Amino acid sequence: MWYVGLDVHSKQSSYCILDKGGQVVQEKTVKGPVSRVLAELAAVKHAFTIVYEASCNYGYMYDELSKIARRVVVAHPAQLRLIFKSKRKNDRMDAKKLAKMLLLDLVPTVHVPSRGVRAWRGMIEHRQRQVDERTRIKNGLRALLRGRGIESPRRLWTKAGLAWLRAVAFEEPLDAIRRDDLVGRLELANASVQRVEAVLDKMGREHPGVVLLMTIDGVGIRTAEAMVAYIDDPTRFRHNKAAGSYFGLVPCQDASAGKNRLGHITHDGPPTVRRLLTQAAWQGIRRSPAIRAYFERIRHDDPGRKKIALVATMHYLARVMLAMLRTGEVWQPDVPEVRAAAAGKETHAA
Repeated sequence: MWYVGLDVHSKQSSYCILDKGGQVVQEKTVKGPVSRVLAELAAVKHAFTIVYEASCNYGYMYDELSKIARRVVVAHPAQLRLIFKSKRKNDRMDAKKLAKMLLLDLVPTVHVPSRGVRAWRGMIEHRQRQVDERTRIKNGLRALLRGRGIESPRRLWTKAGLAWLRAVAFEEPLDAIRRDDLVGRLELANASVQRVEAVLDKMGREHPGVVLLMTIDGVGIRTAEAMVAYIDDPTRFRHNKAAGSYFGLVPCQDASAGKNRLGHITHDGPPTVRRLLTQAAWQGIRRSPAIRAYFERIRHDDPGRKKIALVATMHYLARVMLAMLRTGEVWQPDVPEVRAAAAGKETHAA
């Protein structure tokens, strides 16, 4: 078996091939698109396993390399300390170091979902970008009204509110043109979001995992579909607490010489899921006595601990969702174990 380290870029790529003894068989830099380096590797007659760093096209590379390699390993870029802390760094050296790490079985890997799940994640992120753009347009309209001293109705984004907005008379013609442009963009954004959400709603209603997570008080289809898409395979997590680390909800830690310093959360993982978990946590606090009890236990009636309690509640929901996807059980807030977890107590079997 040979071991190949591949450093991929859009305009050129480098690879290094080692034999089972760690000796270099071949090193090469291929100029041009990734299709050229794939053709070069397809011509290798000896069986090989290959590693490369995850990037924006890691899914496509995984699919293509799986056709020609015995095994494909995708490395976690942020955890490749050997490369990032090196004082000498170039593409050929990176490829060689990747090959050595693969030979020694020291590569920190990432999970590669199927093509369908990758497309699902992409659609979720696409919808979030559309919503963000729509929010910017709404902020632009509100800023225009405030800048001219015009008080807007409370429900500005309804049909009646938009009709009022179109009828507003501005003293400056340029302000009217600006208003018309923003309203037109808002209508297009609304239609686009509705089209995307219709597709996602259909997928969510047909997915048993999404339907399962929606049994939790406060968890809607947007949060449920994002959690299912990014968790993908619940069995790849060693335990339920790993969900908090995966979604960046655990604090940074600096422990040394008996001192343990905890900082802000790591913010690892997809930020879209954290945003949706934030909304779900607030809804759960309002609707579920069990979730509200958990939040209040962390807050200790201290307004300064409100954010800490919210993050802890998000972490709690992530753990619960992962456990539900593992077992297939629906949300049961009234069972003794859940009440005890919310109250911070332990139960013992009789």
